[in-house]
Amino acid sequence: MRRQVFITGLGSICGLGRTVPDYWAALTAGHSAIKPLTGIDPDVKIRVGAALTGFQADQYFGANELPLLDRFSQFAVIAAREALVDAGLENNTPVTSEAAAIIGTGCGGKQTDEETYLQLYKQSRSRVHPLTIPKGMPSAAASMVSQHLGIKGPVFSIASACASSAHAVIQGRMMIQSGLVDVALVGGTDAPFTYGLLKAWEALRVVSNDTCRPFSIDRSGMVLGEGAAMLVLESGEHARQRGARTYAELAGCGMSSDAGHITRPDVDGISTALTRALGDAGLNADAVQYINAHGTGTMANDVAETEAVHRVFGAHAQSLMVSSTKSMHGHALGAASALELVATVLAIDKGLVPPTANFTGPGEGCDLDYVPGTAREHGIEAALSNAFAFGGLNAVIALRACDS
Repeated sequence: MRRQVFITGLGSICGLGRTVPDYWAALTAGHSAIKPLTGIDPDVKIRVGAALTGFQADQYFGANELPLLDRFSQFAVIAAREALVDAGLENNTPVTSEAAAIIGTGCGGKQTDEETYLQLYKQSRSRVHPLTIPKGMPSAAASMVSQHLGIKGPVFSIASACASSAHAVIQGRMMIQSGLVDVALVGGTDAPFTYGLLKAWEALRVVSNDTCRPFSIDRSGMVLGEGAAMLVLESGEHARQRGARTYAELAGCGMSSDAGHITRPDVDGISTALTRALGDAGLNADAVQYINAHGTGTMANDVAETEAVHRVFGAHAQSLMVSSTKSMHGHALGAASALELVATVLAIDKGLVPPTANFTGPGEGCDLDYVPGTAREHGIEAALSNAFAFGGLNAVIALRACDS
C-alpha cells in the first residue's frame, strides 16, 4: 500500500501579501496585485506587473546574510520559514535534519545576473563580485533554504519553466512515498522584474499591456508576477505520530510532455496530465469539484485548457468550478504553481473558492464556470491544480480533503 502524503504547512510571499493569511484574504476578496511597475527603464514596453512593492530585505535578513541572497532566494527563505512555523517544525532539529527541500525556479538569480552584466557592459568594470556564481545559480534558493532553516536531507532545485514548483511538489511526494524521507519542504520562487528579462518577455509578445483577464473575451495576454510559495509535505504516519494538523491529502499527480511546439499548448498533452492525475489519485472525474487553472490569459492557453477539461471530464465539466488566481498574483513563473497550489489547499480547507478576477465575459472556446469576480462558498472533497510550461511540460496535482 502506498504511503499517504499530507500537506501540513504553508508559506507564501507575493504581490498580494507577505504571509499566507494576507495572501488568502486578498485572493478571496478578488483583489489584484497587478499595477503599473515603478523604476523600470523607459524603453521597456511591459509597464504592468504583480510586483512586491515596498519590500525591504533587511527587515528579514542581517547585513552579513544579504551578500549571498539574490531576491529569488530571499523570497524562498521567507516563504519556507513561514511554512515550517505553520507546520510546527521550525527549530525541530530531529525532523529538519532529515527532511528534504526541493525548490523550483524558472529563472534563478536574475537580479544577480542583471547586476553583473550592468557592471561588465555598462560600467566597463573588469571584475565582478566574487560571490556572483553561488548567489545567482539556479540552486541558490534551495541552498539558502537549507542553510537558513537547518535542512540537511536531500536538497536540490528543479527547473521546468512555469511547471517548476509543481514538479518540485511531485518530487517531494515521490520521495516520501518511496520511504527516502518522511518530511519534504517543497515549492518555488522567482523574481523576474529585471531589465533583461522584461525585454526578453517583451519580445515574445504574450504579455498584456493592462491586466490579466483569463478566459475573457477581451483577454490580451499574461502579466508577470514575483514571489514564492512553500508547502510542508509529510507521510501520514509521521503526521499522525506528532499530532500534526493536516490541510489536505496530496492524493495524486499527472505529468506529460507535449514533445511538440516550444510555446504553444497542446490539448493532448494537457489531457494526458489531467487523466494521469485522476488515475494516480484514484478519483473518478465526477468526484472533482474545483480546478485551479493554469489560466494565463493568453489566447492559446485558455482555449486549450478549456478544451482539455471538456475532453477529460465530459458532461461533468459544466459542473466544475474553474478559476485562475493568476488574475490576481500574476504569472510568477517558477513560483506560480506553488502559489496556486497553496490557494487550492486553502480552498479545500476553508470551503471557499477564489475567483477569477477581471473577468469580463467568456471568450470564444471558453465556456466553463470560471467563478467570475467573487469568491464562492462551496465544500470541496477533491480538487486539481494545473501547471503547463513552455517546452510542453505539463503537471497536474490532485488534492483530497482529509476527512473524505
